[in-house]
Amino acid sequence: MSDEFNMSMRKFLKQVGVTSQQKIEEAMREKGESETAGKTYRARMVLTVEGLDVEHVVEGMIEGRS
Repeated sequence: MSDEFNMSMRKFLKQVGVTSQQKIEEAMREKGESETAGKTYRARMVLTVEGLDVEHVVEGMIEGRS
């Protein structure tokens, strides 16, 4: 794969990671530490790439702040 491809993919994945973390942290703050402490949240991320017929699902758990 080309350097241009690799750089564009890394840039996209970094943006996904950073913005996703920001959204989750924001939601946790809005909910409040007392409501999220000790709770576990099911998370699901769906990646689609138009024109490549790609749909990739990642599921996991996020622990509330303690």
